[in-house]
Amino acid sequence: MIKTILGISCYYHDAAACLIINGKIIAAAQEERFTRKKHDNSFPINAIKFCLSWANILSNDIDAVVFYEKPVIKFERIIFQYLASFPKNRKIFIDTINQWLSFKLNIPKTLRTELNYTGKIFYVDHHMSHASSAYNLSGFSEAVILTVDGVGEWATTAIGIAKDQKIVLDEEIRFPHSLGLLYSTITAYLGFSVNDAEYKVMGLAAYGDPKTFKLQYDELIKIHKDGSYSLNLKYFSFIHSDKMYNHELEMLFGYPARQPESKIKNYYADIAASLQMKLEEVLINLLNVINKKYKQENLCMAGGVALNSVANGKIIKNTTFKNLYIPPDPSDGGCAIGAALYFWCQYLGQKIEYSKFTPQLGPAYSDIQIKDILDANKLKYKFIHDNASICDVVSDLLIKQKIIGWFQGRMEWGPRALGNRSILASASSLKMKDIINIKIKHREIFRPFAPVILKEHVKSYFFVDDPLPEPSKYMLLVYPFKNIGIKDSPATVHVDKTGRLQVISHQDNPLYYDLIKNYYQKTKIPIIINTSFNIRGEPIVCSPVDAIRCFLNTDIDYLMIGSFLVRKIKKI
Repeated sequence: MIKTILGISCYYHDAAACLIINGKIIAAAQEERFTRKKHDNSFPINAIKFCLSWANILSNDIDAVVFYEKPVIKFERIIFQYLASFPKNRKIFIDTINQWLSFKLNIPKTLRTELNYTGKIFYVDHHMSHASSAYNLSGFSEAVILTVDGVGEWATTAIGIAKDQKIVLDEEIRFPHSLGLLYSTITAYLGFSVNDAEYKVMGLAAYGDPKTFKLQYDELIKIHKDGSYSLNLKYFSFIHSDKMYNHELEMLFGYPARQPESKIKNYYADIAASLQMKLEEVLINLLNVINKKYKQENLCMAGGVALNSVANGKIIKNTTFKNLYIPPDPSDGGCAIGAALYFWCQYLGQKIEYSKFTPQLGPAYSDIQIKDILDANKLKYKFIHDNASICDVVSDLLIKQKIIGWFQGRMEWGPRALGNRSILASASSLKMKDIINIKIKHREIFRPFAPVILKEHVKSYFFVDDPLPEPSKYMLLVYPFKNIGIKDSPATVHVDKTGRLQVISHQDNPLYYDLIKNYYQKTKIPIIINTSFNIRGEPIVCSPVDAIRCFLNTDIDYLMIGSFLVRKIKKI
């Protein structure tokens, strides 16, 4: 009987691994956290070894490996894509084909070489992996499913219905027409990294006027009566080149593409704003057309576009759906979980206990391990004996406007730091935003910070949907602040008076919740800043060594790592 399943995603971006035993997600992690290479797409050998080690099993204990897409079908699309414009893409064609023939089509060989695994291997459609990652964790018996990304095998958007653990995707939009690739193309045009910095474009959009380039976006993408959309391929080069856009796009906007790291002029912010508005228009229209067919209250979303938290926060208000679920990692990394869950739930017909799901699925370290590493680095520290004292001490430091590296428990699953690998600070001073951006994160000044808020106070501080969608736990929804929030936590208020909030309850993360509650009891403010524990260009920290390195090379004031409080002076 199959009971131990390893899910894998890799070779595009955000490689990851997930281990399920008897229907329970035991461990999951992204490869980047171990290699320290952001968005690492290589075979996730380190993530796999972690999962096996956490479960105390060996590779020959695995009953089935499930891969997140079907490489042969994807290879077919690649061949058609490049042959359509051959020979002008000759060099990129040769490089790409070599990669496919050497390892991307040889998953069994890689598993034998890297893991000595010779057992059963199964392949799940890319968008089905996305769909499963959302539906099978949602708790919904029945739901409409929408997955939107750059491209899987052929599909860029998939639509379907799920009921009683059976998922059927019966409509799709195919490459090269892609909402995700449109957003990535403009990301590249604006001088940011594709498959990395789309969230920067989303943040920049709040500084621009969305009406300025409306006509240009109407030219770039057409919306059809059936809710589908198509790109005007005249302006795009991604079909035959490693460059996303061409000169025609620059002519359309009337401005040259921004050079990376150069000044962001007002018209670039306007281009970002108009892109965000167009994305929301296409998405909301598609959802409303879909639900005329399915007439369903519940919606599950996944795919890279589901990371657009600004659009996500407008779905319930602007569609006929009443409930929304998006998993902690809706992008390709999340497909490792999605593929494994699909195999367990749909292929094997087994059930999963979704109510016990937590994104705390990565490595954890004991106080003994942490102490050894602190001593090896000759750091001075104070041992704090209990969680109540940790909360009391750290809340006092936050009130004193100190910045805290917070390293606790198991590393979170997904692209967001959710309170176990976080940098924390008081949100009560507007200056704190610039201090963290410049002195610690070393990133663009226009980027906002996320507010984490006690669940019982969220309706007092934000204009939110009722009921509050579960993705609010995972920093996947942006909502407008109320006046009290603008007054009490100005460092987390974006220029458009919104916040990408994380709602925290005691059940989800007791220590993290108790810290913020302790801070609230002293200040009457139930919000602090939570940003990921890393600097620009690096993955979120995974190990104590990563945390100490980040702490020592930034202006973080204190490191609260396990039960140890560390600061950058000889004595505490």
